[in-house]
Amino acid sequence: MPKPASRRFFVTTALLAALVLTGCVTTTDSRFSREADRSEAIDDYVQLATAYIGQGNLDRARHHLDRALKLDPDDPGALAALGLINNTLGETELAEKNFKHAIAEDEGFTRGRVYYGAFLYAQGRMEESRNQFLAASRDTDYNDRGSVFYNLGLTQERLGELDDALASYRRAVELTRGDAESLLALSRVLTDTGNAAGANRYYSRLLAMIEKNPRMVHSAESLLTGIRIAREVGDENLAASLALQLRNNYPESVEYQRYKVLMSNEQ
Repeated sequence: MPKPASRRFFVTTALLAALVLTGCVTTTDSRFSREADRSEAIDDYVQLATAYIGQGNLDRARHHLDRALKLDPDDPGALAALGLINNTLGETELAEKNFKHAIAEDEGFTRGRVYYGAFLYAQGRMEESRNQFLAASRDTDYNDRGSVFYNLGLTQERLGELDDALASYRRAVELTRGDAESLLALSRVLTDTGNAAGANRYYSRLLAMIEKNPRMVHSAESLLTGIRIAREVGDENLAASLALQLRNNYPESVEYQRYKVLMSNEQ
């Protein structure tokens, strides 16, 4: 099972992986004399660039973005993609400038807000990140709203806004029809807020997914969360089974250390 977003590039990777390389634009810019052709060309260049970013080929990505920005220096999509490149290269100030420029050109550019929200999260700027994801969540036409609400929930959880985080995670579960990360996040916060019965319902769905899919495996966090829930609802057999997996598979993890502290405090 994927690990928590705090330990990975939780927004950009998922978005980029969904993009498909559809082909190369080989014609010259001169054919785009009409506005419709020009706009289509920019979109093609940005799509190609974003796909190349997902592959880690930043040189090819920059080549296509240069062509897009030559046609329109203020295109939001091209600016946001350029922000991804600059962030990857460690040019964080320049990346933020790109993201802000993109949103300033189109305040309704949800993808740009998602990128910027992820950037701010990585910088530890939780309130600003939350605000970007909150704005993005209002776009009912955005095609990946589940991840928006999941990431919004992460920022709210980090800020201690647990009621809001619960609402966001529940919406993420609904929109994704129960993907693993959303189920785990909701189970975790329900446990933290003392609702073990509610947590157990969602965690049971997660366990069923893992059991049916051999490619899915527990993370250290999913095991610790399950142990906490199982102990709260009195399922000692499940708690022992998960504890054994945690000890065997993640003996050096922070979660295993937390488990040992939990057990020692109860003795």
